[in-house]
Amino acid sequence: MARFIGSHGGQADAVFSRAGVSEDCLGNPILALDLGAYCAMMELAAGETRHDNFGLWFGQQFQPHELGLIGEIALASPTLGAAVENLATLFPFHQQATETRFVREGEMLRLEYRILDGRILERRQDAELTMGMFANVFRTCLGRDWTPEEVQFEHPQPLDWREHRTAFDAPVQFAQRTNCLVFRDRDLGRRMPGGNLARLTGLRAHLIALAGGTGVTPFLDRVRAEIRSRLPEGAAHIEDVAERLGLARWTLQRRLAEYGIAFSALAEDVRRDLAEHYVRQMHIPLSDLAFFLGYSELSAFTRAFTRWFGLSPSRAREVWRSAPHRPQAM
Repeated sequence: MARFIGSHGGQADAVFSRAGVSEDCLGNPILALDLGAYCAMMELAAGETRHDNFGLWFGQQFQPHELGLIGEIALASPTLGAAVENLATLFPFHQQATETRFVREGEMLRLEYRILDGRILERRQDAELTMGMFANVFRTCLGRDWTPEEVQFEHPQPLDWREHRTAFDAPVQFAQRTNCLVFRDRDLGRRMPGGNLARLTGLRAHLIALAGGTGVTPFLDRVRAEIRSRLPEGAAHIEDVAERLGLARWTLQRRLAEYGIAFSALAEDVRRDLAEHYVRQMHIPLSDLAFFLGYSELSAFTRAFTRWFGLSPSRAREVWRSAPHRPQAM
């Protein structure tokens, strides 16, 4: 990480200090690293190097063995299919408060990844890094020319989005429910070059013992994450969120009431926080942002934003250009 930051003209020490991250924790599978601090480090690195696609290109050159135990587990798996399955099953032990799934959708397979901690708003660099790392597991087995059928990201389209197509040599979709690689159901039986069943068994046991569990994301933060993932498809509905959490609707309502908040209020909080975060990103058209937050038209988003902050989204952008602090409601 330090070398990559330096090679792009940044000061790694400044990034680590501001993020509250010790360089010793990076690349050491025994030392725990807070996910929020890690995501902040990646976003700060992008700012420090003035390289908006920092995570994208860091992930493209990041090899599985550099990922610690979870990377070694993928490499020691007997087949590519087993490597992908192990990534999906064990990644939450490597990085807690995340969800990784290996699922079928029609004729395609998907390796999905998302952060479950709803407090972490700035997560784009982490997502692009992770998709690159996952792709390199496939490339280790199938060669550097392997490409997915499609790549999906949960964040809106960035300014230099064409670089994403170049990096993966595949179509890329943004503002999706989750981050994922989409690929065909073939070659999963191909042998991994370093497959070693005895080593795999030991590595799995070591990772699980070190993690002590996959971590429990605080309930409200998990609900926030589920609300966020559904916004690009329209307003989040309590029935859908409850089903994803494995709860009955009334159970979700009761548990939220124990925290003194209703589902509708929590959904509005999520929209408000995301609205502030993304309105600051000047390259995103406000009409696209309205869609990303689940509004059917820009006027509905403008009314909501004005109610929250006392000024319209376009006016807020003018204010933030001159003074990048949160506007106070009128």
